[in-house]
Amino acid sequence: MPTSADSPPLMLITSISSFPLLLRPSMTILSFLAHSKSSLLNPDTSPILRLALKRTFYAQFCAGETPTEVQQTIAGLKQTGFKGVILGHAREVVLTKADAEGLNPDNDCGEQARCNAEDIKRWRENTINTIDLTQKGDFVALKFTGAGRQALQHLKANIPCAPKFEQAVHEMCQRAQARGVGLLFDAEQAALQNGIDAWTMYFAKIYNKGEKALVYGTYQAYAKRTPGVLAAHLQRAKEENFILGVKLVRGAYLGSDPRELFWPTIEGTHACYNGIATSLLQRQYGEMLRPAQAAEVEFPKVNVVLASHNAESVSIVRELRNKQAQAGQELVPLAYGQLMGMADNVSCDLVHAAKQTSTDTNNTNLDAPQAYKYLVWGKMSECMKYLLRRAQENKDAVSRTVEARKALSKEVLRRVGLVR
Repeated sequence: MPTSADSPPLMLITSISSFPLLLRPSMTILSFLAHSKSSLLNPDTSPILRLALKRTFYAQFCAGETPTEVQQTIAGLKQTGFKGVILGHAREVVLTKADAEGLNPDNDCGEQARCNAEDIKRWRENTINTIDLTQKGDFVALKFTGAGRQALQHLKANIPCAPKFEQAVHEMCQRAQARGVGLLFDAEQAALQNGIDAWTMYFAKIYNKGEKALVYGTYQAYAKRTPGVLAAHLQRAKEENFILGVKLVRGAYLGSDPRELFWPTIEGTHACYNGIATSLLQRQYGEMLRPAQAAEVEFPKVNVVLASHNAESVSIVRELRNKQAQAGQELVPLAYGQLMGMADNVSCDLVHAAKQTSTDTNNTNLDAPQAYKYLVWGKMSECMKYLLRRAQENKDAVSRTVEARKALSKEVLRRVGLVR
């Protein structure tokens, strides 16, 4: 993987991200471009805008526009030492209040059935193409909302998915199963999350019956409801005898969901994330993750993806895993994930630890962390809302970006011989 030190535009983006006075106007511009309907401001049709974004924000956070570009990016990451990738297609939906109100079936067009079928077909094709770009051991991230208006309506109403939609998901699951690839169903906005949880559990019950999970649900630690929801899912997995796939994140919809849904402080989110992670990896309930029923004490089988840019959380988990490995305990299958273009210092520490464990005979009783990078691919216009959400996340991660900028600056100086 080319490092930011090898690419001045990427160094520029990291520098912008670490200075609030530069980040805020950049986000305003990016938000305007992401929501503009003008062809003059579409990076797919505007050569000047395309040139400006392709080598900056797009290069920092996205894998490529074509299968060839994506495969080159993946190959570079794996050559660097990453265990694999989490690949997703960039198309996503972030509902405004007006958008949510517009989902009323009374507002459907006269040919809505045809439009729904076309939306599902396009979503299925994008996802199948994404699965086909991955290799055994990789993951594919997907959003139910990418299937269009009907999926949004059904999710918001928390009712079962439509038959054509279900058929498309079965085809995705079967294709991923054949390739040895896991599917990570993303969490989204709170107005849709109950529906997303219900659909994810429906498919998990069908496809997580083997030795490892195929379907993973996503749990956002910044939401106060998450420990209770996860406990209920663990209980269901135990009762119905399937593996629960858990992707744990801190959360990405602070800008669009009601604030009262979240822990009142960042410390509350950290406590929730770390408490849940510890319980999952020990397969034991604790203070944060409590059993759904008082009598419930037995944990089901779980497979876990810890998506975190927080070095402290990663350190807590690594210490726990090493203690378990040294004690000869059976380890829960675990992958670590960080977004492409973010927290590279955390990712590289994991890659380095894995290499040390595999080559140093003194470290054979330590856990070798499996590091993954989360990438998206697609046309630049499809990636704009994704890029905006990444920039919004960077606003709350300035301290981590500062660390990365300092590390990159030191590496640049080292390479030109100004420091050792």
